[in-house]
Amino acid sequence: MFLTRARLRRDRGLEPLAALLLPQGGDARVDIGHRLVWTLFGDTADRRRDFLWREQEPGVFLLLSARAPEDRAGLFALDPPKPFAPLLATGDRLAFLLRANAVVARSSGPDIRGKRQDVVADALARLPVAERAERRREVLGEAANGWLARQGAAGGFRPVGEVAVEGDEWRRIRREGNKPITFNVLDFAGRLEVTEPDKFLPALARGFGRAKAFGCGLMLIRRT
Repeated sequence: MFLTRARLRRDRGLEPLAALLLPQGGDARVDIGHRLVWTLFGDTADRRRDFLWREQEPGVFLLLSARAPEDRAGLFALDPPKPFAPLLATGDRLAFLLRANAVVARSSGPDIRGKRQDVVADALARLPVAERAERRREVLGEAANGWLARQGAAGGFRPVGEVAVEGDEWRRIRREGNKPITFNVLDFAGRLEVTEPDKFLPALARGFGRAKAFGCGLMLIRRT
């Protein structure tokens, strides 16, 4: 795996494109970011996504990929890709950041495939309507931390202490001729303990949650 920082070039020749490449609206910027990052990896028409990304700040993207990115369109200034193969052992403590679309599958019968729902909306739906606005922050923390603990149980880590949920935003990506793609984005910040290194590293490479094509799922780690 490779970890790379990609910055949109600010050359004079690209100035007329600035409004298109860096739109002000968050939804539009996520959509454009999705398209821009694909230019670094879409070398063939049938290429499947083998990378994760997140927008660090407008026009700056962090990438975790199975291949080093290639700037064929000349839109980016790429930092030299760094090999990503941390040596981790059971019990290691790490600080982490994670931007994720956290969902849960619910089915209406034993033979019906579960429909994926946002974990916070799913938890709020169990409360009386009159209580939802007042208790949203409380439910948000409980639902988000519960989801993260389940990710850890499957992915070789466990959260340590209370994990902060620093962002909670809905995104709506318009698609011409189709229904918009709507999803919630949570920003986690906290500490974790590695419980199974042989599971944790592959989980990092796969990413966590859904909407990975739109900048979710990449967990950034550092030693505490």
